[in-house]
Formats: sequence, C-alpha cells, structure tokens
Amino acid sequence: MAATTNRELADFLRRARAQCDPARAGLPPDGRVRRVPGLRREEVARLAGVSADYYARLEQGRRITPSPAVVEAVGQALGLDAAGRAHLADLIGTTAGPVRTRPPGVQRLRPGVHQLLDSLDGGTPALALGRRADVLGANRLARALFADFDAFPAAERNYTRWLFLDPGARALFVDWEVQARAAVESLRLDAGRDQGDPAAQRLVAELRERSGDFDRWWRSHRVHQRTHGSKRLRHRLVGDLTVEYETLTLPGDSETVLYLYTAAAGSSSRRALDLLASWAPEAGAGRENVRVLRPGAPDRTA
Repeated sequence: MAATTNRELADFLRRARAQCDPARAGLPPDGRVRRVPGLRREEVARLAGVSADYYARLEQGRRITPSPAVVEAVGQALGLDAAGRAHLADLIGTTAGPVRTRPPGVQRLRPGVHQLLDSLDGGTPALALGRRADVLGANRLARALFADFDAFPAAERNYTRWLFLDPGARALFVDWEVQARAAVESLRLDAGRDQGDPAAQRLVAELRERSGDFDRWWRSHRVHQRTHGSKRLRHRLVGDLTVEYETLTLPGDSETVLYLYTAAAGSSSRRALDLLASWAPEAGAGRENVRVLRPGAPDRTA
C-alpha cells in the first residue's frame, strides 16, 4: 500500500476539497443535501475538466501522472492560491518517480551573506533562513529583537521550533497564533518539496509530540508562502512595536531566504528599533529573551 499510494497527496486533496465553498466555485444549487462540507468529487472533476473516475484515483493517491495542464486545472477547481498549487505540483511529482532529495551536507551561508547581514545592523533586523526555516544567520539587531539564535545548540536553531517550544516567543508576539500558524503552513510547503528529508521528519515529529497547537495545524494541511507581512511585538525592553518584513531569495541559492524587518520613519516602532539598537550590546544581544525547552520540559503551547 505504502509503495503505491501517495498519502500526502490524498490528504491534501481531501482537505482542500472540504474547504471549498460550492457557491464561490460557481456551482448552482442542485437540491441535494450535502452530508459533508465542501465540494463533491464529481464536482471537482467537472470543474477541472476530467472524468470523475480519474479525479477519484488522483485523490486516492494512486500512481498516475497528470499533465501540468491537469494539475493546474485541479488547483483552480479547488480554489488553491499560488502556494497551494505549487504544493499540489510537488506532491503529484512524487508519484511519477523516486522521491526527490536535496543535496547532502549542512546548509551554510556564504561569507558575503554574513557580511550583508552585519552591514544592515545599524537599523534593520535581518535573519537568513534555510530549509525547514533553520536559522542560518542573524545580525545583532535581529538577535536583540527576537532571540539570540547563535546561543542555541546547533540542532535547535530553527525559527518554527523556537516559536512553539520557547515560552519567550509566545510572550514576544502579540499576534503569536497568526505567526505560529503561518510558520506551520510554511513548513508544510517546504516539507512537500522533499518528502524524504529526514531532518524535516524529525522536526515535525518533535513538534507534533510537544505542541498540541502545532499538531492541530499540521493536520489541517494548509500551506503558505511567506513573502511579506507584519509582526506585532511586545518587547520587554522597548515595549510595543510593529515591524514589516520583506523576503529576498538569494540568487543562485533558492533555499536561503533573507527576512528584513523595518518600521516607518518617524513612527513609534522606528523609535523602538533605534532604542533597541543602542541598547543591544548592554542587553546581551537579546539573550534575556531566550529560553529553549529541553527534552522532558513542560510544554505550555498546547
């Protein structure tokens, strides 16, 4: 069964179909009672222009290889956004051959990227995240704003892990639930690109075991591509502030993304960042905000 069935694809399609609104999909009422939420299989098939049997086999995770046009049509029928369609294509791609694996070895930043992070330190917090949201680098102001990731054990330098297992992260983010759920959905998207990644499997297993929130959101199988947005913080040194973030993918290294955090000139948030920048050396580069749970420690995120 495991060798012939793509369970991740089946789970994603079933959940995506259940989340579709028939009215928004343009389907007229047909008088039949809907016993389950969302669209019926035959409705998705009709919207995608494929046979009901073909779509049923696809949703069952059968070993079939639809064309890119069919994948796109199914994504549109299910109302998937760009991230959802990319995830669908990733999952379907694994049915056509061996599971893709990333190059072996530890992911590291180029020296020039470290220099770039440091050059932004005067007023722009900056993080470099790699696969699975592993924290590959952070400048001094980012460590003061979020956490001193450099002080973490190497195996624990992961942004999503910090969000869920460090009580300081929950206290820092006013909108913790929004940020944490987006992190889960981003990790789902990343894990779909390489279902054979053992590091991702270990991370997900740990977080599902130790955090009820993570487990619930993981099971919902939603995906999200973080490109830009806002974070509302309540920092213990400089108080409330809101930062906007933009993401930049490095040329020649699509698996490393820079996150740059800014605040509008003249705003209270900008003044808070400037104040934090002036205090960061005396504040131990943010170490006071850090407490990493060790195995066996109580989990208060559930």
